Amino acid sequence: MAVVLVVDDEPLQSGILKTILEKGGYETHTASSGKEALVLVDRLRPDVILTDLRMDGMDGIELIAAVPREPFEPSMIIMTAHGTIASAVDAVRKGAFDYLAKPLDRDTLLLTVRRAAERATLLKENLRLQDQLFGRVRMEGIVGRSAKMAQAVEVLRKIAPSPATVLVRGESGTGKELVARAIHFNSPRRKKPFTPLNCSAIPEQLFESELFGHERGAFTGADARKEGLFELTQGGTLFLDEIGDLPLLMQAKLLRALQDKEVRRVGGKESIKVDVRVVAATNKDLAKEMAEGRFREDLYYRLAVVTVELPPLRERREDLAELIEYFVQKYNREYGRRVKGVSPAVLADFTEYAWPGNIRQLSSVMERAVLLNEGGVIGEEDIRGELRLAHGQAAPASLEIPDEGLDFEALEKELLRKAMEKAGGVATKAAKLLGMSYKTFLYRLEKFHLDER
Repeated sequence: MAVVLVVDDEPLQSGILKTILEKGGYETHTASSGKEALVLVDRLRPDVILTDLRMDGMDGIELIAAVPREPFEPSMIIMTAHGTIASAVDAVRKGAFDYLAKPLDRDTLLLTVRRAAERATLLKENLRLQDQLFGRVRMEGIVGRSAKMAQAVEVLRKIAPSPATVLVRGESGTGKELVARAIHFNSPRRKKPFTPLNCSAIPEQLFESELFGHERGAFTGADARKEGLFELTQGGTLFLDEIGDLPLLMQAKLLRALQDKEVRRVGGKESIKVDVRVVAATNKDLAKEMAEGRFREDLYYRLAVVTVELPPLRERREDLAELIEYFVQKYNREYGRRVKGVSPAVLADFTEYAWPGNIRQLSSVMERAVLLNEGGVIGEEDIRGELRLAHGQAAPASLEIPDEGLDFEALEKELLRKAMEKAGGVATKAAKLLGMSYKTFLYRLEKFHLDER
């Protein structure tokens, strides 16, 4: 039921309107002044405010200006006498949804209020969907209250509304793409495309075509004209992941595109103006890359107008409990499970663990644990193999993590393969070697297609 607030300093008029609107199916409240209305707005959060133009103290136009637009935006309707229609039109220009001329016609009143309520409902639904979308893209990378994450989030809040290019730095698995999406969906560009590109996954000879497009016949196989990602992302945000892997020749061309805000398709003669915000990310030490001639210094300073540093999970252990709760709820929804959480022993194990794969690894561990758990609470038996902590056994001391990070899933697959080799292909024996339950081990073999013989 939509909520309507009637603001009029004439009690008889307010009473009549309240009766009509309540019979029309609206929850209706009244206020005798603009000051009283503002107090009720804060408490009731009405969908529609129906206010008289002429009132002692604060008039209707002043009330429109004073009503807060966040976190909701009520639809404002001005009531006015015929002699002040021009003022009502001015009120519409200043933000009122519509105006009604006195004496009020009952049917016109109800029609106008219904349209105003529908608008307010659509606005609320849009905000709700935006909140849901932002929630999906932000949680895994930004959830947490540690000092380092709080600092990163504060930077994000400041830079999101701006058009500035951003460089996100952090180890593999720390949530760099999720941060880039959060920047986009909290910016004026949120309704335009967000386009991710992994620079390490594109063959060098295809980079220019991928970013800038090509004309038909530009090279062998170019059977039709293709728009590049800059054109396709017009007005939006282009996320260049693993920017440190961009070839030097393409670095020069990207720099020119950022400086001139225009691109030229491969084989094309005309420059195309583009309005694209670029967010780049890397897990490499770009200072070292520049010193060794693998990354252009001028491109670095063009990209790093603002830099966001994402700490590895081992440096934000105080966030683990909140992250665990998030992933439990997420995978409960996805798999229809009812897992309540993790045991204190598991939380202690997680806190001691180094998490070389960061948030991505934690997500993977929690997904399997939620999926396979049968007791309602995830215990050590559910995660022993995950962290190689069975019976207090830590990871081998000889295991080194390179500066550029590592591919945790590739490491996991290799461990499974070696365990199967050592166990002579006997899964039960291999599971024991890794401290896993037989069920968990089979699940992981299937995941990496190691069960296909």
